Amino acid sequence: MLVTQLILKKREGGHLSESEIEQLVSGYTKGEIPDYQFSAFLMAAFLKGLDSKEIYYLTEAMLSSGKSVDLSRIAGPKIDKHSTGGVGDKVSLILAPLVAACGVTVPMIAGRGLGHTGGTLDKLESIPGYKTDLSLAKFTSVLEKIGLGIIGQTEEIAPADKKIYALRDVTATVDYIPFITASILSKKLAQGADGIVFDVKVGNGAFMKELSQARRLAQSLISIGRKFNKKSIAILTDMSEPSGEAVGNSLEVIEALEALKGKWKEDLKQVTYFLAAEMLIMAGRCKNHKESFGLLKKANSDGSGLAKFRELVRAQGGEPKMVEDYSRLPQATYKIEVLTKREGYIKEIQTEQIGLLAIKLGAGRMKKEDQIDHSAGFLIKKKIGEVVKKSELLVELYTNDSSKGEEVASELVECFGITKLPVKPRRKILYRITADSISKAKDLNLPKA
Repeated sequence: MLVTQLILKKREGGHLSESEIEQLVSGYTKGEIPDYQFSAFLMAAFLKGLDSKEIYYLTEAMLSSGKSVDLSRIAGPKIDKHSTGGVGDKVSLILAPLVAACGVTVPMIAGRGLGHTGGTLDKLESIPGYKTDLSLAKFTSVLEKIGLGIIGQTEEIAPADKKIYALRDVTATVDYIPFITASILSKKLAQGADGIVFDVKVGNGAFMKELSQARRLAQSLISIGRKFNKKSIAILTDMSEPSGEAVGNSLEVIEALEALKGKWKEDLKQVTYFLAAEMLIMAGRCKNHKESFGLLKKANSDGSGLAKFRELVRAQGGEPKMVEDYSRLPQATYKIEVLTKREGYIKEIQTEQIGLLAIKLGAGRMKKEDQIDHSAGFLIKKKIGEVVKKSELLVELYTNDSSKGEEVASELVECFGITKLPVKPRRKILYRITADSISKAKDLNLPKA
């Protein structure tokens, strides 16, 4: 069938078959279908919708455009975690080594920061020598050796996704749940894990601003994942304030290492332990959250999680001495203290704006070609619900450009809303979603992290 006929069929609200979607994806990936025609298909699908079968076919076609990792020679369960992204979200850096230390293999293909959210790869690349571009053969070898590997999307994995995402980015079709589902799963399914725990962020610092929107994405990921016979569960977590304290690449690596040494920010610990516990339960390593938390606490307190992080760095070409000596990480020249203007309680934080200010400082990128200053960023000293006095330290800002730093500091202070009335801290774990149920976190009787 001609491409124009497929576009017309979708424009008129028709349903595309598996072979028709494969023809579109394969033709575009190979360069046989031009940008303008595939753009027309994207917009027609965006406006007329894709049903669950079409989302499955789209995911399958994107997955089949590249290679998949064969982890069958690695004994035991292989479980991954995926986050939809947030500000200061360094959970993967802590969770992956902790779970691996508990006996579960963690194959992770992570992403870069784009827009207001940071990327796990950018954080890891602040470690001198750390290589995120391993071949699939080398990735498999690392997993076999240490039970943990974190790399970026290679040319071998879902090349259709990379090409289609670039087009979505310039055709206003990024924020569509069927496309997001296919994009995430085409990469995640390629890495050979037996199951995936999805961390779906919701709030003003996430891509999903509304709870209903986040729930739809979570259910879509689980539904399509099941069609590929993958175990999957989704946890909705709050991103109304930065996760933990650090925002910025080397600063977040340091905070992750401090957590692995037992020095946690409570909100970060809560989210990390819960997601890690879900991975252990999915792997069959533990029966419930209480048992999982106990195992994680042991790996955290006896240093085996930290040792696993060191193994990861060494295995992927990085400098393992940075685990103890933070001066080996990129260091900013200037530190600027941002002070409160009045007293009261922190009512709200404009988290997305903080992420954008971090980019302005050089800690992130708006375009893929932008260079990152791995030393730049913030340490957020006050969170929602905390009491502040006038002229109290609110944020520590780190930069190599003092004039830009002062400019960002003046904007940063306006990101914190202060009220005279007491404010409750935000609950971090919101919902637990499976294929069969949706549970509010407050009803789960969770153990303390």
